[in-house]
Amino acid sequence: MPTPDLNLLVTLDVLLAEGSVARAAQKLRLSPSAMSRALVRLRETTGDPLLVRAGRGLVPTPRALELRDRVGQLVHDGNAVLRPAETLDLKQLARTFTLRTSEGFVENFGPALIARVAKQAPGVRLRFVAKPDKDSASLRDATVDLETGVIGETTGPEVRAQALFRDRFIGVVRKGHALSKGKITPKRYATGRHILVSRRGLDKGPIDEALKPLGLERDIVTIVGGFSAALALARGSDLIASVPERHTGNLRAGMHSFRLPVATPAITVSLLWHPRLDADPAHRWLRGCVREVCGGVR
Repeated sequence: MPTPDLNLLVTLDVLLAEGSVARAAQKLRLSPSAMSRALVRLRETTGDPLLVRAGRGLVPTPRALELRDRVGQLVHDGNAVLRPAETLDLKQLARTFTLRTSEGFVENFGPALIARVAKQAPGVRLRFVAKPDKDSASLRDATVDLETGVIGETTGPEVRAQALFRDRFIGVVRKGHALSKGKITPKRYATGRHILVSRRGLDKGPIDEALKPLGLERDIVTIVGGFSAALALARGSDLIASVPERHTGNLRAGMHSFRLPVATPAITVSLLWHPRLDADPAHRWLRGCVREVCGGVR
């Protein structure tokens, strides 16, 4: 079997990104006829038409869609191998990084992270965006540079991950609440009026599963989509919020926190990024800053 022409990978990457022979030719500074010949060679090499006519345009085949991310990564890695090693000058670095973070991250770790970044690289700006779900599309399409959260079933298999810290759920009530005094038993905890946090609108969670063998069930009064909302409700009422301890440290200021009277699984909060940025010097530096601010795994 003849060795394939690896130069075709670059052509395929541009063709799949542009979805147009004319635009791909322009980007690679080739004539349209030369690009058309390259597409013919790609079809022969892969055994697939790759791009097919649909009206006035071209659309990718299922095989092309399957190859798109893999080819893009191969081309990126090849360029990285052939590129001279860069010495990162943090004082001259001018770049905006977008971080998609779980609720509570900015409130608890944002100030220290921004201060550290500003001291080392004054030209770097951090943009924090909300994380409504665990889908990895924003990492894949490069609209997000870094993400924090718990790895789930919808996390892309190609995504790189590194544990930042472990967290556990605790109970939180307003100052002066009945649960702010005395021993908190499973029964005493369960019979209170509770707030359930669920982004998917579920009416049960791990705490309820832990109470079930004891024959206990929480009185869930309301369901909210985030920890900030749960703590705001608990702060102004007799409702009980159950939230991650480290992720909500600053949000719980002035409130009474207590250890749950039942055992619930610990959660590991991780740092997530796409492998295309794995070797990027500036990105590696930022990942180190986040790890240092979060204090490592505990």
